[in-house]
Amino acid sequence: MDRVYRDRAQAGQLLGVAVKARFGATPALVLGLPRGGVPVAAAVARALGAPLDVIVVRKVGVPTRPELAMGAVAPGGVTIRNDDVLAQLPQAAAQFDVVASRERVEVARRERAYRGARPPLALNDSTAILVDDGVATGATVRAAIAAARQLGAAHVVVAVPVASIQALAMLQAEADDVVCLEAPSQFIAVGQWYLDFPQVTDDEVRELLLPA
Repeated sequence: MDRVYRDRAQAGQLLGVAVKARFGATPALVLGLPRGGVPVAAAVARALGAPLDVIVVRKVGVPTRPELAMGAVAPGGVTIRNDDVLAQLPQAAAQFDVVASRERVEVARRERAYRGARPPLALNDSTAILVDDGVATGATVRAAIAAARQLGAAHVVVAVPVASIQALAMLQAEADDVVCLEAPSQFIAVGQWYLDFPQVTDDEVRELLLPA
């Protein structure tokens, strides 16, 4: 039976154990995908004794179904297109650039909101562990992988509590390593695998990023 997590904190604790078993001896930087991935990433960072930061990505949602990703954007001009979705929804595809431009504005806003006076993210020759609370289509995590490589990461690891089988296969092809605790055969949305799955606020993200 597939596991359902109590909340993001529990998922992060369990994920942290698995990540530490694989990478505990490797100096790494843990990067949460805001906003929901940051509480999970915070627990992973604590387990590793590693620094915590964020890599801001935004889903490019289908205009009539914003929860469905037709792609994603990340800092540095990174743009990922979900070709399967775009092929099925040609009317949405025609609006991709408009929606993507709007999401790039939000990426910039969140970068300022979360990083404040801290310098831009630098990943030169590092092992970057990208953490989200779950992966449905994989578009945002693919964008984060591309952004991490563009920022100079030498080794990119994706760590998630749960992912769809299709997304997991895609991430295994694009990341250097993947740690995924659950890959259910019946996957509708990330939230179905949590008993408590509230929206995470900007203030909560900023608080989690404060030095311990």
